[in-house]
Amino acid sequence: MYVKEVLVQNQVGLHARPATFFIQKANEFKSSIWVEKEERRVNAKSLLGVLSLGIVGGTTIKVIADGTDEEAAVDSLIKLVQSGFAE
Repeated sequence: MYVKEVLVQNQVGLHARPATFFIQKANEFKSSIWVEKEERRVNAKSLLGVLSLGIVGGTTIKVIADGTDEEAAVDSLIKLVQSGFAE
């Protein structure tokens, strides 16, 4: 299992468009991937799950992966969040 924290920097957070990019990226990997905000953990490959967390700008989230490509998956998703989803 591989875990990293990241601060969501774009103003609107993970609303529909950035969440879609996040999920598409997560689905490129074989590992099981989760997003955790406070005490809630959801499947990072589920749009409804990610949206249900209500992640807004300035929120710190954890990206967690478990599987053969877990480090690449987490690092790639962290990089995407840090880029601000090109907004």
